[in-house]
Amino acid sequence: MTLTPETLGTAPGRGRLAGRRVVVVGAGTRACDEDDAPIGNGRAIAVLCAREGADVACVDVDPEAAHRTSDMCEHEGVTAVSVVADVRDADDCERLVAEARAGLGGLDGVVANVGFGAGQGLEGTTPELWDDLFALNVRSHFLVARAAMPVLDDGGSMVFIGSAASLRAGTRFPAYDASKAALFGVCRHVALEGAPRGIRANQVIPGPVDTPLGRYGSAHVKSRSQIQFPLGRQATGWDIAYATVFMLSGEASYITGESLVVAGGLGQIR
Repeated sequence: MTLTPETLGTAPGRGRLAGRRVVVVGAGTRACDEDDAPIGNGRAIAVLCAREGADVACVDVDPEAAHRTSDMCEHEGVTAVSVVADVRDADDCERLVAEARAGLGGLDGVVANVGFGAGQGLEGTTPELWDDLFALNVRSHFLVARAAMPVLDDGGSMVFIGSAASLRAGTRFPAYDASKAALFGVCRHVALEGAPRGIRANQVIPGPVDTPLGRYGSAHVKSRSQIQFPLGRQATGWDIAYATVFMLSGEASYITGESLVVAGGLGQIR
């Protein structure tokens, strides 16, 4: 199968985010010992934003991962800063927005790319695990949006990274599926509040993606390894990044409260 330069992450930038200042929450990539370890969604999003001309604040709970992504963004010729924060903590969310805004000299783009799944059916999902996954997968998005909205420049954009697990059952992770489904409500409300100032809020909804976290999922969720992909492959992190850059850019200036599914036809033609 011939892959496009965009899917491979080798296409040149086109200036689509020139002059923008974007914070990417969850900009690191999960550690992976494989020689051919793929890039994660958050890192691909941050680097592509930089390649397209934006200054970028790279936020992650792992300091090394945040710094690594920040360095990669700087290599694209823009200003980049790294911020270490645990987005399950409300004070950290306020701080990460403030540090990103100070480091970039303003803020007109926010990407919330955090989430994880665990458990095994209803019986294998404890109440404590349910609460922890909702804190990471939903509450953190609310906290980041709450902190960012007052300081985001008019005409800005927020993008929430969801999951195709919100569209149909299948992961056997009920807390993950339910928490990702809850992002629809968060996104719509942020879009409603932001509309008078021209601030847009949208979701990008990936299907299975070949990332370190995706490979972890394939190793632990039998159904994932058995998926037959209509286009013959999983997405790459770069595929998700291009959809996100589109939603951040002026190309999507009349799109808000919507969701863009990037799943290669899964659920539609197979």
